Amino acid sequence: MDITKEDILKALSTVEDPDLKKDLVTLNMIEDLIVEGGKISFSVVLTTPACPLKEMIKKDCLSAIDKVTNGEIEVIINMTSNVTTTRGSSLLLPNVKNIIAVASGKGGVGKSTVTANLAVALAKTGASVGVIDADISGPSIPTMFNCEYEKPSVVQKEGKNLIVPIQQYGVKLVSIGFLTPQDGAVVWRGPMASSALKQFIGDTEWGDLDYLLIDLPPGTSDIHLTLVQSVPVTGAVLVTTPQKVALADARKGLSMFKQPQINVPVLGTVENMAYFTPEELPDNKYYIFGQGGGRKLAEQFDVPFLGEIPLVQSIRESGDNGYPAVMKEGPVGEAFTALAQSVARQVAIRNASKDKTKVVQMNQ
Repeated sequence: MDITKEDILKALSTVEDPDLKKDLVTLNMIEDLIVEGGKISFSVVLTTPACPLKEMIKKDCLSAIDKVTNGEIEVIINMTSNVTTTRGSSLLLPNVKNIIAVASGKGGVGKSTVTANLAVALAKTGASVGVIDADISGPSIPTMFNCEYEKPSVVQKEGKNLIVPIQQYGVKLVSIGFLTPQDGAVVWRGPMASSALKQFIGDTEWGDLDYLLIDLPPGTSDIHLTLVQSVPVTGAVLVTTPQKVALADARKGLSMFKQPQINVPVLGTVENMAYFTPEELPDNKYYIFGQGGGRKLAEQFDVPFLGEIPLVQSIRESGDNGYPAVMKEGPVGEAFTALAQSVARQVAIRNASKDKTKVVQMNQ
């Protein structure tokens, strides 16, 4: 049976990326195609290593080729990835593909917990990930990564001193908590906090990153404006809990990103502490704070609902111990892994379907 590259490409042009709604050939996701010696090999370049549909796409490719070869030729598929970006060249963070703001309307909803576990989950897939702890007055990322006593070093590059991020669990970290006494309060006016964020962005040796997560303080403040005025943000993730007061504040945070003068795409909402599950009754769900609020919020603003995270004692213990829950086996780890897949998926869809985010220009 004489099979050519053209035959294989024609077959693969019937395989569609479920998220981007185009075929793999049109999307230039097929690389290194070799047809020789009774063997076919090629790479499928996905838009993220955290793609939840990896196995389905591989299966569809094999099925499409079998229709041409009648299953008589060996097929080797290498599933790889290249994280997409819309950022282009930028004076700040030129080697960072995607900047993701993790925000909440109010404090205490577990935004830093979600950020930490999301970062580690993405890193576990093979993505290069960094975190900026922009909650200047209440930095919790150092504790959650068990490195609160670490001090970042400084490297000189092109005559400029740059902070070298702390690395833990495969994630690069920068936080004001690394630079201040553990028991000391950071009492700064807005401009000072904004200046610190600018330094974390522009004066840090981040290197090449697929995703840089910004753990923002609660509410809508100078820090939020500084971020969108400093760098083009790929998108925002809103964290809320189900109860009415949290949802009311989350709406304000979501509305901020959707304002015409800011116009940062909202990747979706996350409902943290969605339900309580006792460890001794893992199949039981108790909706202590109400049910479905995060999903209703997403529907109201026509943004994706990224997932639910349960209220489980082990999540709190993991945060206190500095060992993120996603690193452990079980339902909680699976919930954060699924969240990472959802976020990566929405980033890929956003990059394929929306224009580049511009740096916000606002009057001082």
